[in-house]
Amino acid sequence: MRIAGVIPARMGSSRFPGKPLAPIRGIPMLGHVVLRSRLCTRLDAVYVATCDREIADYARSIGAPCLMTSERHERASDRCAEAATLIERAGGATLDVVVMIQGDEPMLLPSMIGAALEGLLADERAPVANLFGRIHTREALHDPNEIKVVMDRERFALYFSRAPIPYLREGEPPAAYKQVCVIPFRRAFLATFTELAPTPLEIAESIDMLRVLEHGYRVKMIDAGARTASVDTPRDLAQVQAAMKDDPLIAGYGTPR
Repeated sequence: MRIAGVIPARMGSSRFPGKPLAPIRGIPMLGHVVLRSRLCTRLDAVYVATCDREIADYARSIGAPCLMTSERHERASDRCAEAATLIERAGGATLDVVVMIQGDEPMLLPSMIGAALEGLLADERAPVANLFGRIHTREALHDPNEIKVVMDRERFALYFSRAPIPYLREGEPPAAYKQVCVIPFRRAFLATFTELAPTPLEIAESIDMLRVLEHGYRVKMIDAGARTASVDTPRDLAQVQAAMKDDPLIAGYGTPR
């Protein structure tokens, strides 16, 4: 199989402008995501997809192939779909799976990418898979930057929301889960995704996967198997800085600039 990792990134985040190049342990956040993704042997290549020259220049400085995509994309999945088309045009062969790896997941592990891929390929009913992780605090449960997910008994997503779901009675510990943005798409479905009309819940919640659910497709959820934290705000950045102080994977990066 031909499997590509695509990291969509842009400078214009409304919550944290310039976020992809914010430094963590002396390396831009995007660099951590690229270099950790490269350690996953299931990926044939890892690309950065962006509409910003500054990001493209940095990606190329660490040897990451970069694809310039439209500035009109509002969803990361749509940017990845354009990137997949560009990869195929350049290489002359069709991809089988495209793994969207969000650029704000600097703590991801290569094993997480592998787990997401295995989960997708093991279930033919699923055109796309997502990782999920446990929410450990009520603060995180109520944080709109954390995308919550509820699942059925076979771990297919029922709904994603920025609101706290499920409802927890007073005094109960959090028994809730969040989306971890390592998302493998079957290539044919990624092309289909871009042709689907944006949906009311997708627009209201600003969550790509709701377009999938609202059009009647299934999203397989896979346990990330590790505790991670994404970066949505400067406060998150400080917390991740501390969490990655003794991160053993950093020594395996090589010599990123």
